[in-house]
Amino acid sequence: MNRLLPTIIIVLLSTVSLLAQQISIKGTVTDEQNTPVPFASTALYNLDSALVTGTVSDETGSFTINTTPGSYYLKVTFLAYQEKTIGNLSLSADVNLGNIVLQSSPQLLNEVEVVAQKSSMELQLDKRVFNVGQDLSNAGGSASDVLSNIPSVSVDVDGSVSLRGSENVRILIDGKPSGLILRSPDALKNLQGNMIERVEVITNPSSRYDAAGEVGIINIVLKKNKANGINGTFTLTGGIPALYGGSYSINVRQKNINFFSSYGASYRSTKGYSRSYQDFPTSDTSYTQNGDLRSKELSHNITGGLDYYINDFNTLTGSLQYNWSDGVNNSKLTYNDFQNGQLFNTVIRTDREEEDEENIEGSINYRKTFEQKGREFTLDYKYIKSVDAEHSNYLQQSTEGTSIIQRGDNDSREKNWLIQSDYIHPIGNSGKIESGLKTTTRVVDNDYALENQDNDGEWTSLPAFNNNMVYTERIHAGYVMAGNKFGKVSAQAGLRGEYSDIKTELTETNDINHREYFNLFPSVNLGYEFTPDRTFQLSYSYRINRPEFRDLLPFSNFTDSRVFFVGNPNLNPEYTHAYETSYLLNWEGGSILSSLYYRARKGVIQRINELNSDGTTFIIPVNLATQDAYGFEFNLSLTPTKWWQVNTNANLYRAITEGKYQDETLYSDTYTMNGRVMSKLTFQKAFEFQASFNYNAPRITTQGKQRSSYSLDLAASRDILKGKGTLTANVRDLLNTRLRRSITDIPEYYSSSTSQRRGRQFAITFTYRLNRVKDKERKANGDNGGDMMED
Repeated sequence: MNRLLPTIIIVLLSTVSLLAQQISIKGTVTDEQNTPVPFASTALYNLDSALVTGTVSDETGSFTINTTPGSYYLKVTFLAYQEKTIGNLSLSADVNLGNIVLQSSPQLLNEVEVVAQKSSMELQLDKRVFNVGQDLSNAGGSASDVLSNIPSVSVDVDGSVSLRGSENVRILIDGKPSGLILRSPDALKNLQGNMIERVEVITNPSSRYDAAGEVGIINIVLKKNKANGINGTFTLTGGIPALYGGSYSINVRQKNINFFSSYGASYRSTKGYSRSYQDFPTSDTSYTQNGDLRSKELSHNITGGLDYYINDFNTLTGSLQYNWSDGVNNSKLTYNDFQNGQLFNTVIRTDREEEDEENIEGSINYRKTFEQKGREFTLDYKYIKSVDAEHSNYLQQSTEGTSIIQRGDNDSREKNWLIQSDYIHPIGNSGKIESGLKTTTRVVDNDYALENQDNDGEWTSLPAFNNNMVYTERIHAGYVMAGNKFGKVSAQAGLRGEYSDIKTELTETNDINHREYFNLFPSVNLGYEFTPDRTFQLSYSYRINRPEFRDLLPFSNFTDSRVFFVGNPNLNPEYTHAYETSYLLNWEGGSILSSLYYRARKGVIQRINELNSDGTTFIIPVNLATQDAYGFEFNLSLTPTKWWQVNTNANLYRAITEGKYQDETLYSDTYTMNGRVMSKLTFQKAFEFQASFNYNAPRITTQGKQRSSYSLDLAASRDILKGKGTLTANVRDLLNTRLRRSITDIPEYYSSSTSQRRGRQFAITFTYRLNRVKDKERKANGDNGGDMMED
């Protein structure tokens, strides 16, 4: 059935396409210097001046409009250029208008009023694009804050990112793996949100993308402008609790050279807490744990690079990124031990952890285009080197008079190499064939050591907690993909092959686990355009989820001496069949995107609680089960008036998980949802107010449940300095309710816990634009796509 369903869909939609007669109008919008003009509005009118359809040019200035035979005229507009009208278009077949040159008109800036913004979400054949700059609550925040405001994406209190309820999502930066993410998703807090231009969510990736990630890919695209002259954006942020930061993003374009650079620095101090109750019914013992957490961190991110336009067909880009951070985490855990309900002992355990992180990334990209429109070859090389050093000092004292002094070191050193080539060859008017090769190598050397101080002050090693793991991962991949448009039907199919060579070695115990396997990953994406405002899509892909490095580590933290989150070096990958159907409806003043999806997973990795005879609990990941997940996702964007915008989304799903662990059957059947509602008001063009509410419903697990959580964010902004500056004030988690709450309920053990790593945050951000005003900047970034009118 899994193989038959995509075939039936292709046949049905191909039959429907024969009923529609369509022609295409193509062209390229450039300025007087023959530089492409991206995001120019192209509107097609019939002879009685009624708008028929339209689109915006892409980053190369190219556009394609599909319509039916007839007589038309075309208007091309873009901020700061004179309007261009092309008349007498009597069309009976496809036509290419060639270069359409726009003349500069600086005076036009005073004649243009933006009356509606393009939706912050754009639906493409295989992904959704979110223009995050419109969300005021992102100002002054981190990349984690930006992702937490993306529909279907959740970021928990520990910084872990999930998409549609699953943490098995692959996160990329500028389309490539980054050392920031490879170490830990929590590292996203060190990337300033002001440096992000847009976020791409790919829920059912095509074969051109890596097959990793059960629920898809999140691609964070950093700001990089290519406009002529000197352009830039500068920000300063201050907040309570202590939050100080600044960033800049600047580019200098002269003829065939474009220099770009960005830098962001932030200092933040946060407070958190944890509360838990652990009960062991068979022994009539229990204990409570109260934790107080304090963290301070200073982080820096700097990027510099150069685009060299060798000629009209060859471009060479080089860039270097350097990230480093220094942090101190202090925790105090208080355990109250009970026997038959009577308190008999109190233990206080403190931990001071110093953490230093450093990440260097260098990349070179070569891009070649051809006279044939759409034909392109790219070659990429990337090198990553990362260091993450953690040093902890532990002190534990009890009312019984015992005292324990310990120290732990967790040093991780990592290197990555990536080489990738891609080729696109157009076929006919709208078809193309794509192919590519990719090879990656990742080597991680993680050394963990725990020592105990005796009464004489001597340090002795604890062998049960010491080990050095060397993780080597080599993945070689190739793909081929073809797509075309037949009238109103768009079809794309591909096949990707990946050979995986993965080895984990525990050097202290000489325990080696070496795995080699080859998989084929097909993908199919289909689209049907009923009208320019109504689109239907179907997709299928086969996915793999390889265990994350941290899921393989035997030990990495000893802060809590009673509950240990440990890894499992023997984990196997998960496999997923993913199906999805989507429907997009646009109308003047709003849009709806609804999706139905189904995921069939095997070898599902879940964390299991194991009890030891000494009362400690080990939480370990295992390949536990199979899972069937069904979901419905709904996104609504409304602009009731030109001063009010409403965006809401909801993801409702059911997940059935079943498996066995140590002869025990584990089963869960959960119905749950998460959603977000955002409302933004604009007053007299220069003042904006925004409120957003997030909610995550309870979720049943195989050993308990995750309880609900919700939060409210508020923000306001005011344009100053004639649109070149903006002041933004926001408060994240106004009600201080963004918590993690969970229950574990299994034979012989019950646990209830609540934790918060970061509380309510107030922030004020000032943004200044060099040689850019706000409306022009929005247009250059792809907002307001064609939704402009003259006074």
